[in-house]
Amino acid sequence: LLNINVGGTLFQIAYKVVARYPITRLGKLALSTDPMKKLQLCDDYSVQKNEYFFDRDPSIFHYIFHFYRSGVLWIMDEMCPSNFVEEIEYWGIHLKYSQRCCWILFEEKQDELSEHLKIQKELEAELEPLDSAEHFEGKFLGRFRKIIWNLIENPYSSVPAKIIAVMSSFFVLISIVGMTLSTVEEMKHMTAKMWMEQLETICAIFFTSEYLMRLISSSSFKNFLRAAFNAVDLVAILPFYIQILFENLDEGDMLYHEELHKVESVSKLGKVLKLIKLMRIFRILKLARHSTGLRAFRFTMRQCYQQVCCLLLFITMGVFTFSALMHSVEHDVPGTNFTSIPYTWWWAAVSLSTVGYGDTVPDTVLGRVVAFGCISFGIILNGMPISILYNKFSDYYAKLKAHE
Repeated sequence: LLNINVGGTLFQIAYKVVARYPITRLGKLALSTDPMKKLQLCDDYSVQKNEYFFDRDPSIFHYIFHFYRSGVLWIMDEMCPSNFVEEIEYWGIHLKYSQRCCWILFEEKQDELSEHLKIQKELEAELEPLDSAEHFEGKFLGRFRKIIWNLIENPYSSVPAKIIAVMSSFFVLISIVGMTLSTVEEMKHMTAKMWMEQLETICAIFFTSEYLMRLISSSSFKNFLRAAFNAVDLVAILPFYIQILFENLDEGDMLYHEELHKVESVSKLGKVLKLIKLMRIFRILKLARHSTGLRAFRFTMRQCYQQVCCLLLFITMGVFTFSALMHSVEHDVPGTNFTSIPYTWWWAAVSLSTVGYGDTVPDTVLGRVVAFGCISFGIILNGMPISILYNKFSDYYAKLKAHE
């Protein structure tokens, strides 16, 4: 008998049994005649007891021991896949010796664990800042830049840092409210317009100062430009300066062009300025920097892009299918709005989303049957991914809050 002591638990097995698997660790131990080679295969050896010691997990070795006796490697659900793989690799046993059902379930569990660890790593990277306090050691004005970095990037470092984070969110909201009120007819008179311009100037100065402080405190200019949040900050302040530039160009045109050209130029510049002012709405994305909910939503969309793309594919298929069916049963009706399949796409999209504006409705009984099928398909289609996305969102949100 081969006496094996694994983690303090003694196992006895016949030499001829383990010799049937010569590529395994115990098989090599049983077949080897060189004492030095045997010592290399185990952790220790007792001459008095004739025992080979292995400093491994005895609970998992029970399954290894059973494998040598029966020729089948059993895998239990409660075992950690990573630990089990590490153990069987040490003993030189392959998963192919397990039953097919155990093998399939084990690989599924292993893939699930790998996916979980991958998501966990990405969640930690989501909250990890681009720089850290250690990156400023030995750099030019390192201590000063570290203080600025803590103020801007780490709101939990001090009370002033938390105040700056609150002020950043406050100025974003004020800017959005100001942009919204500027479109109200009653707010377009001279006094209100002047107040709105002053408010926009104050917000732009704050956002510019915040961006410059982030730029100064960054340890790597390349990483700073690559960061998504820094790109959002840049988009938040550019419209203000582009608007000033275009307004100056507008004044130059008033001086050097004829009247007709001036009118055309003012009209074109007016449209461009409206578009530039509209870009200020992207400032609301700055809230994601200090909002765990928005970060969790962005992370959910990034992780579930396959499900979202699949949903969009099903919607597209439904729109094409039901618009073709509706056109085929309604195109002969006098005064119908379903004159062609492209014109019917709008009705199909609205019906699939279960919004149902009612601006275009079928007149025939068969058309209503098709409409009922379209609406029913839309309810089923919209109901399927919502629970998956919501469960993942709530899970990611809880994990992000725990990491914070």
